[in-house]
Amino acid sequence: MSLREFLEMMESKREVLHITDQVSPCFEISAVLQAFAHEPILLFENAEGFDTHVVGNICGTRKRLCSALGVDQENLYYKMIDAWRSPKPPKVVEDAPVKEVTESLNLLRIPVLTHFEKDAGAYITSGVVSARSPDGTIENVSVHRLLVLDETHLAIRLVPRHLFALWKMAKEEKRDLDVAIAIGVHPAVLLAAASSPPFGVSEYGIANVLLDGNLRLVKCESIDAYIPADAELVLEGRISCEKERDEGPLVDIIGTYDIQRKQPIIEVVNIMRRENYIYQAILPGGPEHRLLMGMPKEMMIYEAVSKVVPRVKAVNLTEGGCGWLHAVVSIEKQTDGDAKNALLATFAAHSSLKHAIVVDTDIDIYNPSDVEWAFATRFQGDEDLIIIRNARGSTLDPSADQEGGLTTKMGLDATKPLSKPCEAFEKANLIESQRVKSILERYGKRTRSRL
Repeated sequence: MSLREFLEMMESKREVLHITDQVSPCFEISAVLQAFAHEPILLFENAEGFDTHVVGNICGTRKRLCSALGVDQENLYYKMIDAWRSPKPPKVVEDAPVKEVTESLNLLRIPVLTHFEKDAGAYITSGVVSARSPDGTIENVSVHRLLVLDETHLAIRLVPRHLFALWKMAKEEKRDLDVAIAIGVHPAVLLAAASSPPFGVSEYGIANVLLDGNLRLVKCESIDAYIPADAELVLEGRISCEKERDEGPLVDIIGTYDIQRKQPIIEVVNIMRRENYIYQAILPGGPEHRLLMGMPKEMMIYEAVSKVVPRVKAVNLTEGGCGWLHAVVSIEKQTDGDAKNALLATFAAHSSLKHAIVVDTDIDIYNPSDVEWAFATRFQGDEDLIIIRNARGSTLDPSADQEGGLTTKMGLDATKPLSKPCEAFEKANLIESQRVKSILERYGKRTRSRL
């Protein structure tokens, strides 16, 4: 199951736009990606100074991610939860397409994008980084931003999570940590790598379930790590246990520049690739970035809230909330306390969350106007507001304590109070006759039965 196979499927659905004009990897490709956000996959066939094609916006819509997993949106969370709960190790093969070419050791020959004007440099943003603990018992697979420093070195942003823990283990033994960086993989691998299973659970096992058991791995040539056999490009390297340098700024998920920090350096020791490989790019702060980071958190919120209320219809980490800081949760409640329990479960499931709103199942949580209408007509500030002060939040939020990570959280219960007649909160319906439907269709308006 490869990126190429997915692209072929999207080509058959006419969801790939081929850009044949010459475009520079420095600022220009990212500007085009931003202009086509929420639209087709973009395949850049003429990256200035390179023979390699560049692809972006692979995971830019929910519909496309559902296609990648072979499910409809209604069953998306069920498939993700099943993979998260019951991962299965992928098959390991001896040879693979990613080993077709051993590339000369020069990172500057890869069309890595420089995205925004104040970025520290060219950043790899779609790199799936795999590593194993020094004793080989724990494997972690995660996505990290990687700053190209020169022909053989990268700086990696290590958030204090699982890869950081493996690096600390290696550092305590005064040894560098072997890492493999796979670029150009099937969306299911990216989605799994962006999830947060318990430490010790390999995200490759999650990806394998998402791909119905069809993920294949192959061992690296020069280091102790495994990679997707059908990846487009792989960098083999070692995270230094001693060498660090300033990393950043780079635009992160909320669309502002993340602060500069001292971060470890990776020495790249080998490069493997497919013939005529495709370089995959993800625009920082774009819809693809937000969906890949947000959807695993939506799944965790869905599962957590399902334990405290009778039914959860859907969860949306909203675009206006950067796909990270704001959540809207649709529930079917039985008592007036259900919504507040749902809010507390929502915050517990996603620690970076800042604001959450719970609505009834008749509200379209993907329509900001519909959510605001529920807030306007079903919320009372003195009864339906929860404030949580000095809680752990996101260090990406510029209004929060970015060093300590503390923030104030707000939960809003915008569900209908059960103490009042249900009819008082219903939207008015129009009657659409067949004649009216025909008129609307003829003039390019989709029919709708509700104002």
